[in-house]
Amino acid sequence: MLNDIIADADLFFIVVVRILAMIETAPLLSSDGIPQVAKVGLAGFAAAAVFPWVRDAGYPMPANAGQYIGLVAGEAMIGIIIGFFLTMVFSAFTTAGQFFSLQMGFGASETYDPLAQIEIPVVGQFLNLIAMFVFVSTSGFQRLFLVGVRGSFQSLRAVDLLARRADFLGYVAGSLGALFQNALILAFPIFGTLLLVSVTMGLLSKAAPQINLLTEGFPIAILVAFMLMAVAMPYMIEAFSTLVDTGFSSVASILEGRFIGAGP
Repeated sequence: MLNDIIADADLFFIVVVRILAMIETAPLLSSDGIPQVAKVGLAGFAAAAVFPWVRDAGYPMPANAGQYIGLVAGEAMIGIIIGFFLTMVFSAFTTAGQFFSLQMGFGASETYDPLAQIEIPVVGQFLNLIAMFVFVSTSGFQRLFLVGVRGSFQSLRAVDLLARRADFLGYVAGSLGALFQNALILAFPIFGTLLLVSVTMGLLSKAAPQINLLTEGFPIAILVAFMLMAVAMPYMIEAFSTLVDTGFSSVASILEGRFIGAGP
């Protein structure tokens, strides 16, 4: 194996570039909490696993250095696109928590998310942890390497990226819209109920001005939100599992050229 890698080092480097670009943008694996050495090592091991198949399938190599640099850039772009699509699916759960965190009174309480390297509300961080456990429990990492590594090399090469750039651009735009659509669907039961609670508090404050509902409204909204989260969490987890499955299916379809349209 080592002799084959040394003999075709240029092809092995191309395989490593695609896998490393996917790892740098994929959910969970792209976190700064994972050492860069570990990411490079994981990319190397994954590349060594698929390298014999890629070499036997025949990968045309460019004739000069300029074309080779362009090929490396194209392979890196393919890995970034795969990780970006899956990140859009993973971010739907966190965005759902951000939608109703302000409504329940937790909008100002933000914590640093080491995975996304941004500050998000506490509820969003809680749902982010739930999403992480769901992603791991649904064999997300296994499917990430099966679809993103093995499946991508079977169906897509860097030269195909230019020929199908219109499909990829449309799918990227659709993925951004689908992110907010899926997040709103996940958050709507809690968000809608909290909106009704706010409207009810407003009507009561008009009907009985002597009652100080400003101080009573926040505890009521928080209590109602936590009760709804406890009741709706199994359904939200099931919905997110479905989103993960749909996301991997959509990525596999777009890699094979069978999908043209909006994102997952």
